[in-house]
Amino acid sequence: MKVKICGITDVGAALAAVDSGADAIGFVFAKSKRKIDVVNARDIAAELPNDIMKVGVFVNETKEEIDRIGRVVGLTHVQLHGNESADFSKSLSLPVIKALGIEGKDSLEAIKEYPCEFLLLDGPKGKYQGGNGLSFDWNILNEQDLLGKKVILAGGLNEGNVLEAVRQVRPYMVDVSSGVETDGKKDLNKIKRFIDKVKRQS
Repeated sequence: MKVKICGITDVGAALAAVDSGADAIGFVFAKSKRKIDVVNARDIAAELPNDIMKVGVFVNETKEEIDRIGRVVGLTHVQLHGNESADFSKSLSLPVIKALGIEGKDSLEAIKEYPCEFLLLDGPKGKYQGGNGLSFDWNILNEQDLLGKKVILAGGLNEGNVLEAVRQVRPYMVDVSSGVETDGKKDLNKIKRFIDKVKRQS
């Protein structure tokens, strides 16, 4: 089972996550309390091993800006959290992770429109498009056809519920941000415990 630590804003947390076994690091370039500037993200990404996924999170950004940030930072994947169309997704130069805020079964209909390999299923939208620390009813996925996509499960995950989430959904990857924070900052011990739990059971 793969693990993505999202909302990284400093090199110490990024390297601690990688040392603990993280497979992907997420940088938020959209409006968020975890938003990072391009130069800082570039400097952090430069310290990461080549085999680590470096994911840029965007919300309704222009193609030109996404491509520019991708080149400067050295991103490997683009995560789209807004209302981006399937054609927009296809126009990007990097592989796309399409994020969906799940309100109920009807939310999953949108996956049929997207020509992407990765589908990130997040909790309902709150103050921000994602990263609100809200989960959704994982049971609604039991009979859904996810069209062979690699599912990344996000939304309200933490060390207390991630094993149950994995058991129910069997995703390709789990994605955590607020669930490994203390007082709004990445907690290196929580990161390690979260990753250890996921890796031990997979």
